[in-house]
Amino acid sequence: VHNNRRTEQNRLVDIKEARHDAHFTDGPQVCDAVSVPVLAAGGIADGRGMAAALMLGAVGVQIGTRFLVATECNVHQNYKNKVLKAGDISTIVTGKRLGHPVRSIKTPFSRAYAKAEYSDISDNDLENMAVGALRLAAVEGDEKNGCFLAGQIAGMVNKEQSAKEIIEEICTDAEKILKGAEKWVN
Repeated sequence: VHNNRRTEQNRLVDIKEARHDAHFTDGPQVCDAVSVPVLAAGGIADGRGMAAALMLGAVGVQIGTRFLVATECNVHQNYKNKVLKAGDISTIVTGKRLGHPVRSIKTPFSRAYAKAEYSDISDNDLENMAVGALRLAAVEGDEKNGCFLAGQIAGMVNKEQSAKEIIEEICTDAEKILKGAEKWVN
C-alpha cells in the first residue's frame, strides 16, 4: 500500500501492481484502514471481478482495459484489435527502471523498450525512446512503434460493445454471482 495516511483527507489509496494477488491481500487491509469508500482497480473486466472486489470490501470498481474496445472509444481500430486478440500472457511491464511502470501489449516497441531498460542506455535516452509511442498506438494504430497500454485482463476481453452494454453486463453478472454465493454457506 502506498500513500495511505489513514486520514479522512485521503480520497485515493494507491495500491501498486506489485504482484498478481494484490486485491486479495491489500484490498481488505485498505478497506479496514480507512473510513472513506474504496474503489478496486486492476484486473477487473467482468462480473466475477466486480463481485470479488465488492466481497473484499470495495464499494465499486474502476475498469480500464475493457473500455478500450467500447464502440464509443476513439482509439485506432488496430489498438482495439490488439486488445481483442490478446491472450493471458500477451502483456509486458516496462518502465520500472524510471519509476513509472506500465503494462502494455507485447509489440516490437515494448520488447525493444524492455531490452533497452536492462542495458547501459542512459535514463534520458530511455525516456526519449518512449516519447510519442502511446500516440502512435492510439491515434495512428502503428503496430511496430506504438505502445498499446492494456492490463493483464486483456486476455479476457473478447468482444466490442457499447459502454452501456459493458456496464450492464458486468453489473448483471456481478449481481447473479453475489446472489448465488449463498449456496456456498448454507
